[in-house]
Amino acid sequence: MSKKIEIGSAIAEPGRIAEGNIFVEKLAGGSELTIPVTIINGSKPGPCFWINGGIHGDEPEGILTCTLLKEKINPDDLSGSIVMIPVMNVPAMEAAERGNPLDTFSYDMNRIYPGKKDGYLSERIAHVHKEWMIKYADMEISIHSGGAHSYLAEAMFAAKDDKTQELARAMGEDWKVCLYSNITSKSPMAVMAENGKPALTVELGGRSSTAPGAFLKVGQTLLKACINILTHYKMIEGTPHYPEIRHKGFQQALLAPKSGVFLPNPNIKFLTMMKKNDEIAKIIDYQGKELCTLKAPEDGMFFGLRALPNVTIGDWCCFYAIIEGEW
Repeated sequence: MSKKIEIGSAIAEPGRIAEGNIFVEKLAGGSELTIPVTIINGSKPGPCFWINGGIHGDEPEGILTCTLLKEKINPDDLSGSIVMIPVMNVPAMEAAERGNPLDTFSYDMNRIYPGKKDGYLSERIAHVHKEWMIKYADMEISIHSGGAHSYLAEAMFAAKDDKTQELARAMGEDWKVCLYSNITSKSPMAVMAENGKPALTVELGGRSSTAPGAFLKVGQTLLKACINILTHYKMIEGTPHYPEIRHKGFQQALLAPKSGVFLPNPNIKFLTMMKKNDEIAKIIDYQGKELCTLKAPEDGMFFGLRALPNVTIGDWCCFYAIIEGEW
């Protein structure tokens, strides 16, 4: 028999789903700053799969994924538990901004995590979240996307150890690119790694995929990955599926060499191998004159492109994966 799980105001007995909030602080107007949490507590014992969304406020894909997963899972059929934080950074999500607009000095929560108990506001939110996560989570994924800036295809960042790479493989057949991650980076994944637990930063979606059908497809792809993780770790019944090939390498940011209008090459595709110096995009001026081309820096593939065609010199316009081999 599994045990009761209590996180903030959410209390889930075995075989139950509970929703609630993690209290952070009371604001000047009297409202409470909280973090929403959903617990699916299985009727049988097993590991805790923790899902984080919304650490960036312009990335709502985690909300959709958690919503779809809650509809899919029957706690009577679950071994272990699923803890879902659809939005870590509520002030940022309410403002639809990458970071918390109330907090200038720790604006991006994914750069200051796990925060500080007595730090800036976003640091305090991160600290409270971290305390609960490390208490319960056995494995974790943080769901990200290109947000307001970009569209990102299925890609992950992960540490190289065996437990983490097992989790990465468990994401399933759609996830063929797993890039190196520096575990000292300021993210939930890094904190989990420091505690000897597997964790991933997962990228999919963004501004170019927010139309009704496109946004739902992103959520369904992430739902499929979560279900595959649950079947891999025998938390639910089913047959997991795995990619035949998993590419490894590291990310390189490709910046705009000129200002103008960014025109991707229509003949190239996301997550498809390219050769060094293959053309990714052109930049033209406002009268249509070609100013420069953006080329593949090494053999590899791109997994993200900026969403807006208008670009200023130095802008990040391509998320490129330099592929070094296979896992």
